[in-house]
Amino acid sequence: MPETNTEQPSLIPQSEIQSEPDQASAQASSLTYRSSLAAAMDAFRDYMRRRGFSENTIKAFLGDLRILSQYLGADHPIGRISTEDLNNFLAYLLYQRGKPCSPKSLARRLTTLKVFFGWLAESKAIAQDPAAPIAHQPVRTPLPEILFDDEVEKLLRTAQDMLWAPHPDARPYVLVSLLLQTGIKKSECMNLRLNDIDLSNPAAPSIIIRYDNPRMLHKERRLSLSPSIVPALRQYLAEYQPKTHLFECTARNLEYVLADLGKRAGLTKPVGFEVLRWTCAVRDFRNGMPEERLRKKLGLSPISWRETGEKIRKLASPGL
Repeated sequence: MPETNTEQPSLIPQSEIQSEPDQASAQASSLTYRSSLAAAMDAFRDYMRRRGFSENTIKAFLGDLRILSQYLGADHPIGRISTEDLNNFLAYLLYQRGKPCSPKSLARRLTTLKVFFGWLAESKAIAQDPAAPIAHQPVRTPLPEILFDDEVEKLLRTAQDMLWAPHPDARPYVLVSLLLQTGIKKSECMNLRLNDIDLSNPAAPSIIIRYDNPRMLHKERRLSLSPSIVPALRQYLAEYQPKTHLFECTARNLEYVLADLGKRAGLTKPVGFEVLRWTCAVRDFRNGMPEERLRKKLGLSPISWRETGEKIRKLASPGL
């Protein structure tokens, strides 16, 4: 999570923003202090792709740098960009651009500046890193929405009724049960392969969370399921007959399934992947799961856990 010093916050995966000096130098050797900001952005894009940055990270970084190039001018020499220029740019984002810039967005854009100019300095394209002296401000986000126990019961009961309806549909029950039991993210849910669902022991079913990106292998893990999900899961497989992945529709379609289920259950709160992930975490914490085990279950780094764990403890605590 964001820090109060000049280190990059974990709004972007740390494994992506850390570079090795020799690689940085080799991939920016054509740049000098006279090079334009536009040329440096092109080289930085190629560097990120060679380093295996995720497409989301590349898109976010380049989007932030485009705003900088619009502010300073695409032809502005990188060697003439000062700390004062960058501070003025951040003030422009906050007060003069005419578009909302939340504290979290500002922190991410400062991360972009620190990674970009740190790379240029490591590569010797510029003599000094103008972003280094700029301190991150802590970003605090509100406590997330969670479902209370009675709301979880209503949601599961409604989904269970759909299992036994004249036109049965097992997908809502399987989806909501899976999310409440495992707390997996939307992307992890969409990537769940049939081969990674272990029903060999119906009394102890489990799933394996895998990542295609080699940089995310540290997030891979095996998660336990409740035996109660097994009959519904078998019914779902018979109804939908997926070929490779558990859910072969779009993520948007699953979001609709969750939202519709919440409405059917009469809930006023939004029901989605994030709400169910937080609900799972708080319920596990209340049931006595050790924090380190919960951190690993959620696939979080120790740094990300700092703020997440604090929020879970607040949500799980009795009233003051």
